[in-house]
Amino acid sequence: MAEYNEDAYKLARKAYIEHSCPFERALLSRCVSCERSRRLNLAEREAIACADAVVREHCLAFYQALHENAQFALKINPMEARPHPNLPPQAGEGANVTPKPINAPWPFGKEIRAQCGGVRGLAEAMGAAGDEATDIAATVLQGRAHFGDHAEFPYSEIMRAVVHYEPRKRRS
Repeated sequence: MAEYNEDAYKLARKAYIEHSCPFERALLSRCVSCERSRRLNLAEREAIACADAVVREHCLAFYQALHENAQFALKINPMEARPHPNLPPQAGEGANVTPKPINAPWPFGKEIRAQCGGVRGLAEAMGAAGDEATDIAATVLQGRAHFGDHAEFPYSEIMRAVVHYEPRKRRS
């Protein structure tokens, strides 16, 4: 059996998906929905694309603001030092430590909590039910109409939903 070529997959994904969805993980985990999303199958994987480039920009701005605000709530420090996996431990303070890049991906569980909890929290802040039927794009657009720019969203309320969101457990 041939090895899987991750680089080839990334190139095919980039060529095939014009507008990626910032909330792809939330949609794939089915904790929320989106009428503007398109499901695609690439190399035996499921991917999500956005069918509306204008709305995607609003979703992306909310996604970035969610990550900025959720760092404290989810106990993520973008500049924390972590042991470098390829270096043997040495004596001295910080000898085996490299800074974590700012754009490093978050651990899956924290990413899901930020995405699912964030969208549901925004819906709840506007008095709607935050559940699997919550439409991401519609919620973000309603939030902009209700609160103004994404910077004006009630992130203290949204962060409560992020912290309390529990991803579904794996099936045995």
